[in-house]
Order: sequence, then C-alpha cells, then structure tokens
Amino acid sequence: MTHAESKHEGILFLVATPIGNLADISKRALETLTNADIIVCEDSRVTRKLFTHFGLHPKELWTYHEHNAAAMRPRIVDAVGTGKHVALVSDAGTPLISDPGYKLVRALQDAGLKVTSVPGANAALCALILSGLPCDQFFFGGFPPRKSGARQTFFGALKGVPGTLIFYESPRRLRACLQDLHAALGEREVAYAREITKYFETIERAPITLFLEREDLDNLKGELVLLVGPRLETTPDQEDIRSHLEKRMEDLSLKDAVKEVATQLGLSRQLVYSVALDLREERER
Repeated sequence: MTHAESKHEGILFLVATPIGNLADISKRALETLTNADIIVCEDSRVTRKLFTHFGLHPKELWTYHEHNAAAMRPRIVDAVGTGKHVALVSDAGTPLISDPGYKLVRALQDAGLKVTSVPGANAALCALILSGLPCDQFFFGGFPPRKSGARQTFFGALKGVPGTLIFYESPRRLRACLQDLHAALGEREVAYAREITKYFETIERAPITLFLEREDLDNLKGELVLLVGPRLETTPDQEDIRSHLEKRMEDLSLKDAVKEVATQLGLSRQLVYSVALDLREERER
C-alpha cells in the first residue's frame, strides 16, 4: 500500500473500469473497489452489473452525474475529509473523460485532500493506437454538437490543430458528422474504432470521401470513436494517378479500375474518375 492509499486518511480513488472486455479490469482496481468505504458511480444499474460479475459487495453506493453533481460534490468532499476511502467509477473506462468529475477533483484538491488514480482502459487512447493515424500529437474533442451548423463551427475551430483529432460519436450520426467534417476541414484521412476490446471490434481507415460512398455506413452499431488525421500537406499527383489507371484499365472496366486505384492511393473516387475519363477520351481520339 502506497502513502497515497494509507488507511489513516481519506482519499478519492479514480478507478478505471473495462470498456468492453471485463478481463481488462486490474487487480488493483478490484482491491480498491473491495476495500472502499463508498463507491461513487455514474449509473448504479451499470455498476451493479459489473460488481455482480466480480462478486463485489459495496458498503455504500452513491451516484454522481451531471444532473446531481452540484449537490453531491460537497457530500463526497465531506466523506473524504472525515477519513473515508471513496472510489469513483464511470460506466466504462477512465473517470473524468467526458463527464463532470474534474470539478470534484478540483474541490478535493482545494480542500487539501488526497486524490489518486487507478489506471486502466480508455476508449479514446485505445482507438488512437489502433487507428494507424499519427499518435505523437492528438486532441480529444469529446462529443461533437448534434446540429450540423454547430458541428461545422466546432470542427472549423480545430482546423489548425496539429496531430490527430479524437471524438466520441453515435453510429447513427456518423455520416452526417463526416459530411460536416469534410465541409469544415476538407479532405482528411479518418478512422473509426467500434466495439473496442469486444468480439466484433472493428477498426477502419480511409479518406472521408471514400467513407461517404459506402452504403453500409448507416448500418453500424455499437460504441464508436471517430479519429481525424492531420491536415493533408500534399495534393494528389495527377501523373501518379494516370500511371496507376493506365495499368488497371488494361484489364479492368473503367469503374473497377477507378475503385481499385482510389482505394490504393487513398483518394476519392470522384477525383480518380475524372482523371480516368480524360484518359479514356485520349485513347479514343
């Protein structure tokens, strides 16, 4: 047991829980949740399912979310101040990411009380390292606005941010979100990570325009993380596109050649198609 976890003083533990695969919970997390005087959770129904799976029996279970945070915050601070060990968990993943928990941490620190973390899974970081996009610099934007105009303004403000952009989004809004991304930021390479750590985990990466051509984009289900690569620094080389098309059009139809070259070079089919038409016209002269 570290000094931060001493039984002689109160402390708040920020405990990460699995984002899908329950085997990802850490031994330290289970020990912390077992020994805590109070568990503070986002949704007691979700947390009770997790506890039932691991045979945990909390002494006290409180809820803390955006609707009751202002009222619950002083109660939690008082509990820690009187020597209680309190563990804060979210429904899944690392607490405080896209939830109001930072105000609780600030209140405890301002009161001179101890806060520590029990690290674990986080959907945004898991998606980032699986995406194939640059990981050296990144910006987490949480959930984009739901309305198109506000969403484009939101994305437009991030146009100059270097590195990969990370968002949480509903699969139902993915197409509209990509359309607004393209309008605000232009062509970018994007990726989505779905059902991370679960059986149907899916990671796909392509330019925005290629994703928008897919009919199955409207049928996705499950939790989703959307990632947007840095601004493209170079424009497509027309001669490079032509040379690839010339080879493919010897054996394939124009449509199939365009599809294959667009996928290979990571370009929109519309752009490659326009080059293919010019090439075909030249051949027919």
